This record gives sequence, C-alpha cells and structure tokens, in this order.
Amino acid sequence: MRRLLSASLVVVTLAACARLHSSTDATIMQQGAPAARHGRVTDHVIVVSVDGLRPDAIAKFNARTMKRLMNEGRYTLGAQTIRTSLTLPSHTSMLTGVDETVHHVTWNSDKTKEKGYVTVPTVFGVARASGFSTAAFFSKTKFHHLEIPSTLDHSESPKGRALNSMFSAERTEGHFADYISRANPNLTFVHFMEADFIGHQFGWMGRAYGAAVREVDRHIARLIDDADARFGKGGYTLIVTGDHGGHGKAHGTTDPRDMTIPWIVWGAGVQRGDTLSGIRTMDTAATILWLLGVAEPSNWMGRPVTGAFEGAFANR
Repeated sequence: MRRLLSASLVVVTLAACARLHSSTDATIMQQGAPAARHGRVTDHVIVVSVDGLRPDAIAKFNARTMKRLMNEGRYTLGAQTIRTSLTLPSHTSMLTGVDETVHHVTWNSDKTKEKGYVTVPTVFGVARASGFSTAAFFSKTKFHHLEIPSTLDHSESPKGRALNSMFSAERTEGHFADYISRANPNLTFVHFMEADFIGHQFGWMGRAYGAAVREVDRHIARLIDDADARFGKGGYTLIVTGDHGGHGKAHGTTDPRDMTIPWIVWGAGVQRGDTLSGIRTMDTAATILWLLGVAEPSNWMGRPVTGAFEGAFANR
C-alpha cells in the first residue's frame, strides 16, 4: 500500500511541477463542423491513447470503463504497434499513418530544438486542411514534435525539457473538459501517461501498475461524460488504444508483450459484434480520416477499420 501511495504522490508531484504549453486559434474555436460531406460517419472523433497499456491489463485490473466500451462497441486485444515500440515513435505512427521507415522518428525524448517537427503529414494537418477543427492534449513533453504549427487549433502539453515534466490524467482530462466546454473540435486527441510511468517505476502488470490503469480508466469515464454533455450521447466516435505494452520495467523491443496493444472503437456508427483483427497502429490515423469523410494520403500504410461500422458506412 505504501508503494501505491508513493507512486500516486510521485505522479501528482510531477504533474504539479509541469507548466502549461498551449496554442489556440480563437477565430475558429466555435467553428464546429464544416458543411456536410458525402460519406461522413460523424462530425466528432475523439482518440484516447493510454500510454503503456497492455491489453491483458483491462480484464486483470477490472478497467470498468474500457470493458464497457468493449461490450458496447468493437475491439481487438491483438492490435500491433511498430517494431520500435517506444512512446514517441509509436505515437508518430499512430498519428501519421506510416511506420518508422517513413517518418524516421526513432528517438524517444523531446528533441524539437535539434530535430524540429515531424516531417510527414499528421492526421491533424490533413483534417485541418479539409476544413476540420483539431485539438490535442498531451501529457509528455516529447509530443512537441507533433505540435506542428497551423495543424492544431488548440494544443496543451507540458512545457520544458525535463524528463519528469508530465501532466497527470486528472490535469489532462481537466484541460479537455475546459476546452470542449467552449469549443467544438471535430478531431480531439487525448494522451494519458500514468500506466507507462508506473510500469517503468514498479513494473508492468503489478499492483501499482494496476492502480494506474484503473486511475486512467476513471478519467476516460469522465471524458465520456464531458463529451456526452458537449456533443450529445451518440454524437461522436471514440477510439481508445495504446502505443505499446511492456514487460518487467521496460519496453521498446519486438517482444509481443511490448508490441501488442488494445484497439477499441465505440459510439457513432459503430456496429456491435464480433472482435476485430489485423489492426495496426497506423490504422488509427486512417480510421479517423475515414470517419470524417476525408481521403487518407496515398502513401499511408494505415487502412480504415471499416468493418467496425454499420453496413451503410462500411460499404461507402
């Protein structure tokens, strides 16, 4: 119990030390959805990434919200991340639709001063170029590489280069709730770091890790409540996934425990049914654009997971 309390205190302390980094384009904050387009499934997509979430942790630690989403939506517990199963490379693939052989992001820390922004198109940039509003809420500084100017109408992330500069799930979800109370983004990305942080400190699949998974799960429930209030129940599509798993106190290898991730989709257009299969993390970006009725770039490796949606949508 002391370990659990210590872990929680560490996370809270780190979060309290983080400083806000944000950018907002107020001129389109209330823009909402662009004019209707043929084939769009929803006007609002929310993607939640639970850093370091192993699929088997959902049942083992009774993550009730994620279990509810699986029961009411579609999912796989066998999706795969890229071979460089580290946070920044994996999230870059998740949000650009290509793997590390194309985006070339193989480091795992904030090196924006030396390396600049990601050089391939992100899902934020593609969506925004098509007239959609975008927002992102990151809990680690390394995500600055993905905060490309003019691609995000609003973004929030810890400021600074300290390895321990992070936002807690409570703070991150709070930023999300505050923003959507006054804005109407079409694409929103939310990142929670607790499971990964505690995994490195105390080990994957232990008691402290389980407590971190349940903490994030509670904030996903709050996020759903806030999204329901803003967009209406059934008024948005939610994807919950992870960037990588882990074993021992590490990850980053091709071990299945590192590369296997959950992928859950729930909400507007989703057809309840059998589990999904064959999903790769690059498919998340392609699915986001497909839901918004936007064609993905021709060089993307990811493909939309159309099988999760109702026949009328899946066949368009």
